Amino acid sequence: MSEDISPLLAARRQKLDQLRKIGVDPFGGPFPGTESTEEIRARWEEGRKVRLAGRIVSHRDMGKSQFLHLLDRAGRLQIYVQKPSLPEKDRAVFDLIDLGDILGVEGTLFTTKTGEPSVRVESLTLLTKSLAPLPDKWHGLVDTETRHRHRHLDLISNEESRKALQLRISLVRFIREFLQAKGFTEVETPMMQTVAGGAAAEPFKTKHHAMGMDLYLRIAPELYLKRLLVGGMEKVFEINRNFRNEGISRKHNPEFTMLEAYWAYSDFEGMAGLVEEMIVGAAKELTGGTKIRQSDGSEIDLAGPWPRKKYRDAVMEAAGADWFGLSREGMEKKARELGLELEPNLAPAEITQKVFEKKVEANAVNPVFITHLPAELVPLARLNREDPTVVDVYELIMGRQEISPGYSELNDPILQTERFRHQVGEHTQKVDTEFLEALEHGMPPAGGLGVGVDRLAMLLSGADSIREVIFFPLLRPRETSA
Repeated sequence: MSEDISPLLAARRQKLDQLRKIGVDPFGGPFPGTESTEEIRARWEEGRKVRLAGRIVSHRDMGKSQFLHLLDRAGRLQIYVQKPSLPEKDRAVFDLIDLGDILGVEGTLFTTKTGEPSVRVESLTLLTKSLAPLPDKWHGLVDTETRHRHRHLDLISNEESRKALQLRISLVRFIREFLQAKGFTEVETPMMQTVAGGAAAEPFKTKHHAMGMDLYLRIAPELYLKRLLVGGMEKVFEINRNFRNEGISRKHNPEFTMLEAYWAYSDFEGMAGLVEEMIVGAAKELTGGTKIRQSDGSEIDLAGPWPRKKYRDAVMEAAGADWFGLSREGMEKKARELGLELEPNLAPAEITQKVFEKKVEANAVNPVFITHLPAELVPLARLNREDPTVVDVYELIMGRQEISPGYSELNDPILQTERFRHQVGEHTQKVDTEFLEALEHGMPPAGGLGVGVDRLAMLLSGADSIREVIFFPLLRPRETSA
């Protein structure tokens, strides 16, 4: 650490030495028997003795009377200190504390004249001396990248960040408990795979030196979960970490959390009902209702039942009833008239998908299930019996983004092999032959779904970026001087 430090940091170092001189360990030991601020408020009783530990985030000096706020995992609570009433050593310690220090106190509960619940401190223990100052108490951390890079300071100084990230934690817990109550079994599948399958995405590549083999960080757990269906596990799910070597945006992070669940003898309609019940239940438990305010001022109404709309109908509503009768050149011309930027030489299905993404998905605020997508877009789904050009799937969109896809899963190994080979073309090494071999032993008809947990947390919290609900989003390394 550099010796060229500011006067403010130097003053804290001096206090460190002073504490040691009076026999106080500035980075002390345990402080057992504490209650959280939430527990104290829930069991409030005037005069009850409590022990509380937390970080000092405010300090109001009124002479002999001192008012401070301690922050713990549940929130903040005021403590009241009368210095003359403290033991002599505690007074000496109190004179050496700063904002940011972690303090343990013992005292009794009382309510101030202004009605604020407080702890009247009888003794205190310095648990950790903070050697660096906290962000400004009135403005906190406001720069977005600084908040994400220094998440520890963001959590200390910004209540909204704490709420959004706590909602994410509670959401994962809710999903797990919801599915377990429905009879689903939670499993774990490999994060390093010899073939990056289950989705169309660019993987991250690594190497296992001892076995001399290339491996890929998984882009999806789907093919392994389906092997468990073959093995007789009829209701399985995984809350998994996926990795895709793609761009970063308001809706994308290269490392993200996905729920995938598979239900033998169900179909995409069964999975649509399941995901609707789960998301509505999560909203009610975590936000108190079904109307969710978004950062752009819009409001998502999750009250069901959620409507279904076929992909073809949604595209025609956005691009015109004659869309699917246009030539490829006509589609390209019409798409550009709609304001879309197109890469050269796109196929008609790709142009259509661009229209869907920019003119349907990007405008859907309230939840809607878009069903029966073109077969070429979803190679792992079952063909529709009445119209084999489409597959039995849904794509749940809300808040102007995709939240969940769901399929009637393809379990025909011959057809699955054909569609895989068509998808990868000459790159046959990208076909997971072990999965296809498993499929030949017979996979029951099943429904499957995925839910982007980060995106759902973003939606339920009203955050304007996926980074607000990921504790440590990927950032470029900070530039350092030589």
